[in-house]
Amino acid sequence: MSEPTAAPEPTTAPSPDPTAAPELTAAWAGSSRSGPGRVLIAVYALFALAASARAGVQIATKFGNAPVAYVLSAFAAVVYIIATVTLAVGSPTARRIAVLSCSVELAGVLAVGTWSLADPATFPDATVWSSYGSGYGFVPLVLPVFGLLWLRRWARRPSTRRTIVASAGDAGQAAGSGVDHGEGGGPGQGTEDAVADVRNRNALPAAAPGVS
Repeated sequence: MSEPTAAPEPTTAPSPDPTAAPELTAAWAGSSRSGPGRVLIAVYALFALAASARAGVQIATKFGNAPVAYVLSAFAAVVYIIATVTLAVGSPTARRIAVLSCSVELAGVLAVGTWSLADPATFPDATVWSSYGSGYGFVPLVLPVFGLLWLRRWARRPSTRRTIVASAGDAGQAAGSGVDHGEGGGPGQGTEDAVADVRNRNALPAAAPGVS
């Protein structure tokens, strides 16, 4: 008699990967650099370049004429640089720094604008923020407002995305659990039936009476 053939090991279908949805896990930076975000970054980069060049030339060539104004222009340039970099990076930490820089920028425009109007003698040369940015078409005044509004809108997107990803992950785990246990007549149940059929076909016939 031939030896009974060993039944094949039952296989289970792999569980769905809950993270296999790249469209639901887009990077933070994608939202910060999309649509109006690109325009905002471009404007901040332009002001960072202009303020840095202006402050550098003024401090290097005629610092004694208006030291307060030139130092404030350099400070404004630093704020614009930080805002540009953090908006372009787009990470959660960068977003918090961008919010802080835009808030400091808005407070600086209001403070320096009021100071320059109340005490013109201190500002023989105008800064970027003098007279609330009138020399630049008041763009320095409205720019941080738009920046804060955009950052607020940007902050809402990742929380919504994480909720969708978590729901997709829970659904994937539930489906994987059902497949592994063969619930509801799924692939697991079909595997068990196939193994049982193989075992029945390979079973030894019962010995006849009187045969040793």
